[in-house]
Amino acid sequence: MNEVLGRLEQAVRLLEACPEFTLLMPEVRVNFVYAAEHATDSGQVAGVDGRVTVVGGMPKASGPVRFGVSDHMARLVTEARKYEPAIRSGLNFRWNEAIFEFVRSYADANGLVLGCIDRTSEPGELIGRDRSSIPWKVKHLIERHGTIPRLCYETRGWGKEPLFFILGPDPDWVAELAAALARGFAARQAGQPAT
Repeated sequence: MNEVLGRLEQAVRLLEACPEFTLLMPEVRVNFVYAAEHATDSGQVAGVDGRVTVVGGMPKASGPVRFGVSDHMARLVTEARKYEPAIRSGLNFRWNEAIFEFVRSYADANGLVLGCIDRTSEPGELIGRDRSSIPWKVKHLIERHGTIPRLCYETRGWGKEPLFFILGPDPDWVAELAAALARGFAARQAGQPAT
């Protein structure tokens, strides 16, 4: 378990060293998680207590990395693991039209499938019910894409902020992709070519 905490702490430091990541900070802040090898519930998933936020213009963990402090992202990762056990880490980041256009072009250029969770297709009995949509979201991704894409987004839903998600095998992979997207988006916003 200490290895899980240590690897997530290391990946959080990678995000904290990327000032461009503040451009991708959603209103709900960033939930960054890493599941223990055989995790089946959110108590076995480490996350940043209080999420990642912005302090002094830089991404900053609000609290320490601990087990059981994440709900939504932890449940998303554990549900995804039922279908693809290699998925152990994930984070959310901001969605808007400009970010969407950049992420879509980045995914195309890098051979990544960009998954979409269309909240307008969410069954009526799930809308507005807390903690009920994660299994539907994962099944929706598999039905639409034949797999669980490592980069996906969900559209606006009832009382929900639209968000992007990165899902991957470990927190370093997830943080590196998040930082690459942030640097590329910042370069595009500044009128420079993304690297």
